[in-house]
Amino acid sequence: MAKTAKKVSEIREKTAVELAAMCRDLRQELFNLRLQKASSRLENPARLRLLRREIARVETVLSELRRKAVQG
Repeated sequence: MAKTAKKVSEIREKTAVELAAMCRDLRQELFNLRLQKASSRLENPARLRLLRREIARVETVLSELRRKAVQG
């Protein structure tokens, strides 16, 4: 179940729709891990940090795509 963080180059290859779906899935997983943490059943606490960073990478690429669309 261990997922590795994607490189930014891999993230940039995706479309905006794929990135939005990916971000939604990552946020859902982060939510579930936070619930596990609250109930003291979290097996891998480092996964929280990795997910937050992965979400930040995806959001950064999404904002770059939006900026390019506005600029033309």
